Amino acid sequence: MTLVVGYAPDGKSTATIHLAALLAASTGEDLVVCSIIPSAPAPGLARIDGDFRDYMATAASAALDTARQEVPQGISATYVVHEAPSTSTGILELANRHAATIIVLGSSSAGVFGHVALGSVTSRLLYSSDVSVALSPRGFRVKPNQTIARVTAAYDGTLEQDELVLASAAVAARLKASLRLAAFAVRGPTPYTTQLGSDGENLVVATWVGDVERQTAAAIDRVRALPDVPDGLTSAIGHGRTWSEALEDIDWQPGDILAVGSSKSGPVARVFLGSRAIKIVRDSPVPVVVVPRSAAARLVDSAGG
Repeated sequence: MTLVVGYAPDGKSTATIHLAALLAASTGEDLVVCSIIPSAPAPGLARIDGDFRDYMATAASAALDTARQEVPQGISATYVVHEAPSTSTGILELANRHAATIIVLGSSSAGVFGHVALGSVTSRLLYSSDVSVALSPRGFRVKPNQTIARVTAAYDGTLEQDELVLASAAVAARLKASLRLAAFAVRGPTPYTTQLGSDGENLVVATWVGDVERQTAAAIDRVRALPDVPDGLTSAIGHGRTWSEALEDIDWQPGDILAVGSSKSGPVARVFLGSRAIKIVRDSPVPVVVVPRSAAARLVDSAGG
């Protein structure tokens, strides 16, 4: 099994390589580091200038030479320049060809440093990939030989998220990492004054928090019933007026990753994020792995859940 790593032809994908190295060191899987360039159009159609295509191929090869210097020793990796109609199509083609378990991508250079920022390619793959997608925060770095120490599963206390919890538990147990279930209570600014004032809002949040705490305790009991249990089981609830504040309200440490599940309103076999999930992804200060429901089901089955 492999991890397919999208490496930009401009050679500015250091954070992506660091996340790929973290995942590879943790799982023992090989890397396929790829740079995608435009494929030639069919005969008779408007052609991409040959000189430009040669330039892109040369730039992609040079970028992969940079990647070779960044991948730590001891991690098995191959490097591929691949032609495709689009970057997202090319990455999916390689993921399917190599039976990839995860596609590893970086953040947009226009995003906030230290957080995940979605660009055009990552956005497309988050709605079309049948493989889990891992996203690195902008500027992400890890120490040599760092491995995943804790898997945090974004959990809202609903049965819809149970499969993600059990899948995250299976991964954490396999990696000898701990598992944390995290919920996020976001209280946006009140658009107008009501007679209840903030007391009504606080009551709603307190009720929701109590429900989540009960559901989280039940979910942890289900994890404890698995054949292989993670090294540690904890939970947390982050509070804030924005999603960014809520995510920053809980502690994050080196070696943390955040797992987010697909929405049940989307296709079973592909990644499809709901409105809350996409906000969590965009404001995450640690790498995010977005798991399609089909992949989560396979992980649960392999764990005997």
